[in-house]
Amino acid sequence: QVQLVESGGGLVQAGGSLRLSCAASGRTFSSYGMAWFLQPPGKERELVAAISWSGGSTYYADSVKGRFTISRDNAKNTVYLQMNSLKPEDTAVYYCAGRLWAIATISQKYDYWGQGTQVTVSS
Repeated sequence: QVQLVESGGGLVQAGGSLRLSCAASGRTFSSYGMAWFLQPPGKERELVAAISWSGGSTYYADSVKGRFTISRDNAKNTVYLQMNSLKPEDTAVYYCAGRLWAIATISQKYDYWGQGTQVTVSS
């Protein structure tokens, strides 16, 4: 069992930066592929970025390539999402998610979820 707690969301102006953190409980964090999803109001969750259990493989949605960076520190049981050059359309609740071993691109494949953190980008 893994519990995930996100932090780092907030209000930022367009062009600004935020770093989201997701702290995981449990001793098997290093066995989990981790991902960040966003969910705009009234819409489905969308994959933003994902990282393999070792950190050796990453995936990014086209909309965030070159602006966002996902990373993890297995010693700290934490995964990060560095978000730069933020745009108003990045506004959403961001969720951390985990599943054993391999990463996946659809939300239904993930077994564990955090409570979400709000990111609001003003124009």
